[in-house]
Amino acid sequence: MPSATGPYTTGRLAVRVDASPQRVAQSVSAGFELRGTDLVGELRLLSPLGTSVAQARWAPGRVRLETGEGQREFGSLDELSMAALGEALPLAALPDWLAGRPWPAAPHTPNAEGFEQQGWQVQLTRLAEGFIEARRTAPPAVQLRIKLDAPA
Repeated sequence: MPSATGPYTTGRLAVRVDASPQRVAQSVSAGFELRGTDLVGELRLLSPLGTSVAQARWAPGRVRLETGEGQREFGSLDELSMAALGEALPLAALPDWLAGRPWPAAPHTPNAEGFEQQGWQVQLTRLAEGFIEARRTAPPAVQLRIKLDAPA
């Protein structure tokens, strides 16, 4: 798999998936390091002590998740997030969203707080402070909150 190059972003993220008839509510928080684009990228999730908990790497036609339990291959980033959280997260759009812009591979609608894309409301009102929030209201509701680290 090719190494990710391009934009590098770090920070903390928190994901909350509301309960549904099929499962209980879930929440995950971790530090993260994201490098690359929607086509070739790498996302590392870090423990509070900074050790790697999971690493996702992707390239056209390949998505790999590495954890302490080993490696798993997936057909897409949506499949990976479904397996990890039971819901598809907009992982392909994340590099663009973290840069404060819509993902160019899907239509979007601007609004007063940011934009709506793929059923997610992306709030950029506190981007200058390093905060981004994305919410999907379709059941089960999902909230993604991100605090970006200040550039070094």
